[in-house]
Amino acid sequence: MKVSIAKLLLAVVGFAVVIVLITVPTVIFLKEDAQVERRSFTLQDAFNSSMKPKSYNMRWISDHEYLHLSDGSVFLHDLHKNQTSEFLNEDTFDEKGAYDYKLSADRKYAAFLSDYVKLWRHSFTATYSLYDIGARTFINTSDIPDQVQYFAWAPEGNKMAYVWRNNVYVKNGPTSPSVQVTFNGRDNQILNGHPDWVYEEEMFSSNQGLWWSPGGRFVAYAEFNDTDVHNIEYSWYGDDQYPSTISIPYPKPGTPNPIVKLFVVDSDNTTHVDEVVVPAIFGSVDHYLASVTWATDNRLAVQWLKRLQNHLVLQIYNFTDSGWVTAEHQEVKSSSGWIGRFSPSEPVFTSDANSYYLLMSDTNQYKHIHHVSEGTPKAITSGEWEVINIVKVTADSVYFSSNQDGGRPGGRNIYRWTGQKITCLTCGLGDNCQYNSAYFSHNASFYRLSCSGPGVPRHVVMDNRNNIGVEVGIGEDNKAFVDLISDIEMPTMTRGTITVAGYKLWYQMLLPAGFDKSKKYPLLIDVYAGPCSQQVDYSYSVGWSTYLASTEKIIVASFDGRGSGYQGDKLMHELYKRLGTYEVEDQIAAAREFIKFGYIDKDRVAIWGWSYGGYVTSMALGTAKGVFKCGMAVAPVSKWTYYDSIYTERYMQQPSENPEFYASTTVTALAKNFHSVKYLLIHGTADDNVHFQQAAEISEALVEEQVDFEAMWYTDKDHGLSGSANHHVYTHMSHFLLRCFE
Repeated sequence: MKVSIAKLLLAVVGFAVVIVLITVPTVIFLKEDAQVERRSFTLQDAFNSSMKPKSYNMRWISDHEYLHLSDGSVFLHDLHKNQTSEFLNEDTFDEKGAYDYKLSADRKYAAFLSDYVKLWRHSFTATYSLYDIGARTFINTSDIPDQVQYFAWAPEGNKMAYVWRNNVYVKNGPTSPSVQVTFNGRDNQILNGHPDWVYEEEMFSSNQGLWWSPGGRFVAYAEFNDTDVHNIEYSWYGDDQYPSTISIPYPKPGTPNPIVKLFVVDSDNTTHVDEVVVPAIFGSVDHYLASVTWATDNRLAVQWLKRLQNHLVLQIYNFTDSGWVTAEHQEVKSSSGWIGRFSPSEPVFTSDANSYYLLMSDTNQYKHIHHVSEGTPKAITSGEWEVINIVKVTADSVYFSSNQDGGRPGGRNIYRWTGQKITCLTCGLGDNCQYNSAYFSHNASFYRLSCSGPGVPRHVVMDNRNNIGVEVGIGEDNKAFVDLISDIEMPTMTRGTITVAGYKLWYQMLLPAGFDKSKKYPLLIDVYAGPCSQQVDYSYSVGWSTYLASTEKIIVASFDGRGSGYQGDKLMHELYKRLGTYEVEDQIAAAREFIKFGYIDKDRVAIWGWSYGGYVTSMALGTAKGVFKCGMAVAPVSKWTYYDSIYTERYMQQPSENPEFYASTTVTALAKNFHSVKYLLIHGTADDNVHFQQAAEISEALVEEQVDFEAMWYTDKDHGLSGSANHHVYTHMSHFLLRCFE
């Protein structure tokens, strides 16, 4: 977000499981003064935002200046002058009821966002009010309509482009008239400049479907044609006398996909529109538009991906008198699985735009940075670890995040490559800072360093000039949070490895305060386990698990089995064409090994998960006889034929190409095995992602087998179960779990 399961489970019994306990305890601020009576972390604490560490919001607007939103106003921080000044006043936000803003590149104007209406995970509509910062007044002559679907300033000056009613518009300035570029936009049929449901969710992870060139001359935009895509429909109950019906083009495995084209319009002459033609090798087969990246105003990189997602073409187009002409062509193929981790990584161009850096699998099948010049890639990093992402490229350096340090896949550090050597910027920060990230200014002279764990997070601003990291300001040290939890019995985290199926695989356990290994504790497995997932890491978090460990004395454990990410393609691609098999078996194997640790009560072991985790929970309950007493599945998949095409086919191919594993890895086929476990099934009726259909199928199968189970649905709630439903679902699961462990 699956080969016979019985046969595979028999094979699990034969696995050599070697315990290699590498314990790295993270004790979280326990007071040693025995005279002070400490309370536990309660369920209400888990819903209290003040009981969570804070981040530090900032937006770099130059190489030494950033904007920070505080107490309703936006402040400009100048690191050269060491000065802070008010940039946008709270009253200006209030005048329009605005909740956010977008600043033009020349800093002369801001677009204030109001009237937010959520659509899907990333998409929304909003009203954009243009504000003249120098005159301190809103521009009343603006002709931008309400309910805009996407808005973007140009990277230079103050041109803008937006999408309204599925059509693209361009304005060459705040007081210039809007010019309509496309005219064929229609709801649920033709979408210009913003993605349809499946591209938004699975390919772009964004509501963006148009891209300005660096100098602001051209706008590339995608056209998504959903005319032949089948619709999913579900009821919206609302408050009216009769429910309404929501209909969404939603391609499922083996069904017609959206047809996508890419165009470029000249913002100075909007009648000049050229199509960027797909490579001939993909011209007659189903394919995807994977990414669009500008190098210069006249140079454009586009990644095209075959429908099965094991063959990628990265094509660079140059602008000529005859349109956008292919200048460079690179192909990437995978023989063991799919390209990338999810969707392919985007290229990052060098400062001269003549070559680029690309994160891709090396010859040893680990994700590393490659420098690509004239279509030929050359690895610049290597080793049995992975680069997570390229963070910044300057004229003389490449900054990147990786999990190299200490052989910990769940760790994160920031490195600089200069062509001569690689230097770690964050490896010496101590045991409390093993999960680090950086947000760089325009030319990397400064950066925000975020130490996100395993200790309480801390965010500081660093001076990177002369390649010397010097702290120049504290954004957020979370001292107030530390004071809040100082009198609370907080749990401790331990991490280690076990060997399953020949792999050294990582787990983590959240242990109750005052943990005594001579005692027996109930165990809850918190699972996701989808392809390229990672739940075992060194980040700090506070939530429902904290309550369970602190108040209810339940050990909460997670385990990254086969199929998990950031440890090489061999491990990750174990699930290729067989979702619902090894990742399920490995969670069961891990639970059995945890019981052998000696402090787990074997009669009180449970499992839970959300989305893909709900699927794995259900599959494990249906196959692991005698391991789990109960389980909770939130918004689970029941059959992979019901989920979307881009995600499912990436791992399973199309049903016609992999019929055995589509058929043998359904939850419904295991319904008869649920008599011996307690099962709680939870779903939102307006889930646009994993449809309520999936839970309905599980429910029907259980009823047919006369299985007694519990179910909870949330009316008109989507996949995230937000708002009051979020509080309710965790409260309800808490009650269920405590009954299970009685």
